[in-house]
Amino acid sequence: MFYLHLMAWFSFTLVCMADETKLKVKPDSKPVRLFTDEELRRYDGSEEGQPIYMAIKGVVFDVTSGKGFYGKGASYNALVGKDSTRAVAKMSLDPKDLTHDTTGLTKKQLESLERVFTGTYKSKYPIVGYTSRRLLNEDGSPNQDFRPEDQPKFKNSDEL
Repeated sequence: MFYLHLMAWFSFTLVCMADETKLKVKPDSKPVRLFTDEELRRYDGSEEGQPIYMAIKGVVFDVTSGKGFYGKGASYNALVGKDSTRAVAKMSLDPKDLTHDTTGLTKKQLESLERVFTGTYKSKYPIVGYTSRRLLNEDGSPNQDFRPEDQPKFKNSDEL
């Protein structure tokens, strides 16, 4: 019995004295958030100190690190604070293209959208949430095609 207590004490001591730099503890990530169009508009880069968010394909990215491109008065500021899927697909800043609607886009535009979505936004900017439209249909009913487990950085334990 004494031997078991001694081994337990020794193991406990080793753990307590372990070099913290060698311990690999993954910090908690922020929970995934669901944004309405109104909420997303608050993050349009117009308020100093506030993060800048942009949605593409219903995924909300924190583009604050690209403030030189997306901040107030910057060249791509029109894209932030909303879901700009169509504009990204068409490489357009035309106000009528600043929408989530992909109706009528060509195959080439949809391929471009996927390339930019994956190659630029998903690889460069943190995902902070999803638009409510991604989860809900226009009539407010649940989007049956949405699968949380298929979404990047989404865990079932996160908000929703």
